[in-house]
Amino acid sequence: MATNKDKVNEAKTEAGEQPEEKPKKAPVRKTAKKDAAQKTDPLDIGVNVRPPEKTCTDRLCPFHGTLPVRGQMLEGEIVSDKMQMTVVVKREYMRKNRKYERLEKRTSKYLVHSPPCFEAKMGDHVKIMECRPLSKQVSFVIIEKFNKE
Repeated sequence: MATNKDKVNEAKTEAGEQPEEKPKKAPVRKTAKKDAAQKTDPLDIGVNVRPPEKTCTDRLCPFHGTLPVRGQMLEGEIVSDKMQMTVVVKREYMRKNRKYERLEKRTSKYLVHSPPCFEAKMGDHVKIMECRPLSKQVSFVIIEKFNKE
């Protein structure tokens, strides 16, 4: 199916003239990564927490990267920081035993992504929040670090 422009170009080439060239589109530049890396002020993640004072270039940081957070928000203590960018957070909670009508203390351990801007170490108390799965076992990220009370 030939358009009018194609017919005009064919006529010009038969007459020995130069056919009209289609205007070239300017290349689209993707600057989102550069803009995200150049931003120094932390993003608002939609949760009332203090953002970290330091900045980082981790793309999996909810404040300086592109990782959205959703779902559960938990508190706990870091019991291991031997992995790269991942820590183990231990959470203690009380659960009611229906048979004996008493409360029992239980613990859970979570593997949590630790952005470098928090500088989380063993013994720190942190607030973690659920995010998309980052690996087989990591589905939480640190959103706040606070002092022991």
